[in-house]
Parts: sequence; structure tokens; C-alpha cells
Amino acid sequence: MPELLIVYHSKTGGSRQMAEAAAAVAQEEAPTVLKTADQAGPDDLLQADGYIFCAPENLAAIAGVMKDFYDRCYYPVLGRIEGRPYAQMICAGSDGENAARQTARIARGWRLKEAQTPLIVCTHAQTPEEILAEKTITEEQLARCRDLGKAIAAGLSMGIF
Repeated sequence: MPELLIVYHSKTGGSRQMAEAAAAVAQEEAPTVLKTADQAGPDDLLQADGYIFCAPENLAAIAGVMKDFYDRCYYPVLGRIEGRPYAQMICAGSDGENAARQTARIARGWRLKEAQTPLIVCTHAQTPEEILAEKTITEEQLARCRDLGKAIAAGLSMGIF
């Protein structure tokens, strides 16, 4: 049965909540592995049949720990995961678009197939205190994450991707 890998990074809890919500329902449709970006590596990407990447946007870019994951994995899997589906979720304070573009560019280099447009959850954190505070993702936003997780896993399970 096809396996879904969800890789995430979270410093203040927002992305973690999003990834966990997606994983909770995805595992009902397909075997699902949830890993933090600092623990995931090339072997995880090679074993999986599809991916969800979930990270915060920091300073209008993908978070450094997520970038490190991509840096460590990019060349070891290049040419070996082509055509696999992916989706991404971004937890942002105000925008999230640049982080989504950066992840999409990496995925294009790997020749992955975008299965869904990026899901960006905006927390509206604008002050240093709000930005550094532990996040609480709303139930409505988490429902969107669950929908994404279920859709990607079901698509893998049914062989749509």
C-alpha cells in the first residue's frame, strides 16, 4: 500500500498542529509517517510514495530547519522520486506566499507533481511577542489541514496520483 510522508517543522506549535491534523486523518486512508524536519532524511523520502511538507514562514522565507531538510535531502534523492505527488502547508503571520514559492521550486527540481495548491494558514502574528508566542490554530483552519491530509492519502491509496 502506498505510504504518505508528512515532514514538518514548528517552533511555536502552529505547523505542528497543522501536520498532526493532516496525519490524523491521512492514516485512515493510507500508511502515514509523520516526521519532524530535523529527523527526516533521504531514506524517508525514498520510502514514501507521496508527501506533505509543512513549515512556518520566517522572515518571508521557509524556516531554516525546513531549508536544512531540503538541503540534506535534495541531491541524494534527485532523479529518484520524480512524479510523486506532494502538497504543502504553510503557517504564516501575514502572507506565506514566498515560503510556498520556495517549496514549490524545490519540488519542481525534484520533478514532484503538485497534488493541491498550497494551504496557507495565517495567524496574523505581527508583533515580536505575537510572533514568538505559542500558536493556536483554529478548528476551521485545522479542518482544512485534515481535508488536505485525507485527500492526499486517499489519492495515493486509490492510485489517482
